Amino acid sequence: MSHTLGIRQVQKQKTRQALLDAALALLEEQSLSSLGLREVTRAVGVAPTAFYRHFRSIADLGAALVEEALGSLHPMIRTTVSAADDHAQRIKRAIELIAGHVDAYPAHVRFIARERHGGVQPVREAIREQLARFGQEVKDELAKDPVSEGWSEDDLLMLANLYVDQMLITASLFLEALEASPEERERVCQVAEHQMRLISIGREHWLD
Repeated sequence: MSHTLGIRQVQKQKTRQALLDAALALLEEQSLSSLGLREVTRAVGVAPTAFYRHFRSIADLGAALVEEALGSLHPMIRTTVSAADDHAQRIKRAIELIAGHVDAYPAHVRFIARERHGGVQPVREAIREQLARFGQEVKDELAKDPVSEGWSEDDLLMLANLYVDQMLITASLFLEALEASPEERERVCQVAEHQMRLISIGREHWLD
């Protein structure tokens, strides 16, 4: 009996992932607010009623896509902004992380970029919650840096959110340059590095 339940659980998980993958592919051409449940189930080859065994609604599926797109990044973000290295090394590591993530998951990055200000409120809120987590995690790492001595909690969080926002901007730039020449991608790296350096320089003089 337990073996049968195990097989069913695996099959259920495979169907759930297939629904997520199909929705993500369909969202390459449209926004979540225009995506129909029947479109998704037709793409997977299951009955529309099967959708509700996995998600309460299209908005619920969208929130699951947000978790899939951003949830695994939290440990990497913390490592990227760790105070173990100097500013230049951290900036270089952050840009490499962003470029690699965009190359590996362009559809997920496009989805977040589009739906961050899209028409589906639960998905906007899910993205906002993930970004708030990133901000808090970056703040906690920045607080360990001797440069942060004397900073208030509010100012540290403001700085952390500046870095998070800049990472999102950089991801969008790399997304636009996916099919670009190596020279254009290098230009994106240089622009991102200069922008993050500007934030870092401002940080060093904030308490002056």
